[in-house]
Amino acid sequence: MAKPTVTMEVGNDGVAVITMSNPPVNALAVTIIADLKVRFDEAMGRNDVRAIVLTGKGGRFSGGFDINVFEKIHKTGDLSAMPDVSVELVVNTMEDGKKPIVAAIQGLALGGGLELALGSHARIAAPKAQLGLPELTLGVIPGFGGTQRLPRLVGLSKAVEMMLLSKSITSEEGKKLGLIDAIVSPNELLKVSRKWALEIAERRRPWIRSLHRTDKIGSLAEARVVLKSARQQAKRIAPNMPQHLACIDVIEEGIINGGYSGVLKEAKVFKELVVTDTSKGLVHVFFAQRAISKVPNVTDRGLKPRQVKKVAVIGGGLMGSGIATALILSNIDVVLKEINAEYLQKGIKMIEGNIRGLVAKGKLSQDKADKALLILKGALDYSDFKDVDMVIEAVIENVPLKQKIFSELEKVCPPHCILATNTSTIDLNLVGEKTSSLDRIIGAHFFSPAHIMPLLEIVRTEMTSPQVILDLMTVGKLIKKVPVVVGNCTGFAVNRAFFPYAQAAHLLVHLGVDPFRIDRVITSFGLPLGPFQLQDLSGYGVATAVRKEFSSSFPDRVFLSPLIDLLRKNGRDGKNNGRGFYTYEKGSRPKPDPSILPIVEESRRIVNLIPSGKPIAITDQQILEMVLFPVVNEGCRVVDEGVVIRPSDLNVAAVLGMSFPSYRGGLLFWADLVGPKHVYASLKKWSEQYGDFFKPSKYLQERAAKGIPLSKPVSENAASRSRL
Repeated sequence: MAKPTVTMEVGNDGVAVITMSNPPVNALAVTIIADLKVRFDEAMGRNDVRAIVLTGKGGRFSGGFDINVFEKIHKTGDLSAMPDVSVELVVNTMEDGKKPIVAAIQGLALGGGLELALGSHARIAAPKAQLGLPELTLGVIPGFGGTQRLPRLVGLSKAVEMMLLSKSITSEEGKKLGLIDAIVSPNELLKVSRKWALEIAERRRPWIRSLHRTDKIGSLAEARVVLKSARQQAKRIAPNMPQHLACIDVIEEGIINGGYSGVLKEAKVFKELVVTDTSKGLVHVFFAQRAISKVPNVTDRGLKPRQVKKVAVIGGGLMGSGIATALILSNIDVVLKEINAEYLQKGIKMIEGNIRGLVAKGKLSQDKADKALLILKGALDYSDFKDVDMVIEAVIENVPLKQKIFSELEKVCPPHCILATNTSTIDLNLVGEKTSSLDRIIGAHFFSPAHIMPLLEIVRTEMTSPQVILDLMTVGKLIKKVPVVVGNCTGFAVNRAFFPYAQAAHLLVHLGVDPFRIDRVITSFGLPLGPFQLQDLSGYGVATAVRKEFSSSFPDRVFLSPLIDLLRKNGRDGKNNGRGFYTYEKGSRPKPDPSILPIVEESRRIVNLIPSGKPIAITDQQILEMVLFPVVNEGCRVVDEGVVIRPSDLNVAAVLGMSFPSYRGGLLFWADLVGPKHVYASLKKWSEQYGDFFKPSKYLQERAAKGIPLSKPVSENAASRSRL
């Protein structure tokens, strides 16, 4: 890795060009910040320097502050690692310096990078440069003065939107808003910036200190209306996160008491937020998501991914149509095969509906939608499979049917073709049992809806070729999914870890707890749906099939509830027919259905967990723990058996596949914040009360006893021990 540097060159025109270099995005490492201070001081003190241009090397201005520093603070608790940039560098040295500074922006100026540009006296940008303050996604607020300067340059409403939603804009939009002073070609960028800086020095252009501007903020009364609305929005979109409301408070401080007062409060609040559990969780997920692209014996072998231009999808149901949608949106030709014309037409209509939905929401242009549908072809036989690079089978969870399909695929597809299955539970060795192509059989487990949910579990067996794994990882990234490589077992990583989720909820219901209360507790914690609404959504046929698979694989730790069967007998199938735990009517939100309570009572009588008939007394916190601690426990087994390469892979998969709140760092990271000893002790106590469903795993027991975090990587490579 090249060493981070800041260079300065003084031209004959008297302009000092200060260039940041820290590939790939010129992140503001602590050394870069210190060197910037030195270079600016030198330029301010030199008689041959009349003005300054700040830029970044390699076609990028700066991607922002080095997040590795956050990780260091989280590990040590030492805030001294955080340099005082806001006042010392940006206010005193740059903005209040005696020579004008122009930021020459190309590629991107994000976070601290944009804040340095905001502290300059003008900003010249190349076309399509990306500008934004995404700090809230890491649990903090802008810390180099952004909360004060952005509202003064683009207006309060737009600045609040950009910060609260971590929404970046292009340099073209920045020009319209007043954030960017001029847009010029990359070739002209430095030349125009130098000229602009000299014209400021010569007073032929205004010398603007952003922190002193007030013209775009409006009156105090107007500002308070905007901020009140922003607070309501923050409570709605981020109810469990402190940084959103904190950001609004800091903006308000600057409006009431002036920009400098706002900068001081910003620095104080930033340091308070950087040590919160929210920041720890979000930073953990950020780094964990980077780590998943490193797969031992795959990405370290010097292999090159092969091009996948054409993919066949077998099955046009909910999953197959979603997978096909994701592929054509990324310009990959798709052949959709079904067993008859009626099913094929339904599948194509679902794909068209998916595309129309994206257009209606403004996420896709009509032109791109039309082009995507042109590369979709329907088929009722295998005649179009002779030149496909990959097949993804997405039929019902039926072993003989899948075996028959893969046996046929081996005969009709080219020898290089990847043979993938979207099964969510079935052993891949079983799927490929009737073939001689086990090296190219792989799991491509999408999550529903497949064209929207970001996770792709890539399931490999001991026989799967590293080349096939690499190829599918590449396709996953191409179709904008986050691929996580996992091992082959019932449920793989996510569904395996979360199989106790619904079971624990059912156990609580049979102890007398109201199912709607359980759902409320879970959604208050941050999951989008509670376990009962989730079962409604997926349909009771799925719940029954999944229960059967897990009961067969892990009979020692299941809780068999008759409740779903009783609901089905009552003519309910969740959202599929509008009646489940909730009622579903078009155009309105699901409503709890109290008419299920007699059915719940019947189920309680059958199971007879509370012979006295008196419900257990339980707090919301205990409900949360009794539902989620068994999931943590199974997650520990997933790690211990080597189903995932790293514990952090499971954290990412839980966030992206089950929408576990990212600000809690994923499943095992959250358990680390709660404390492994508390998780272990609770499960042990419940296992004595209610049986082996709660029995703590060996991994959890050992880590709790030794005080080792559950998310800390195992000492030996899981890949060498088990499923991987």
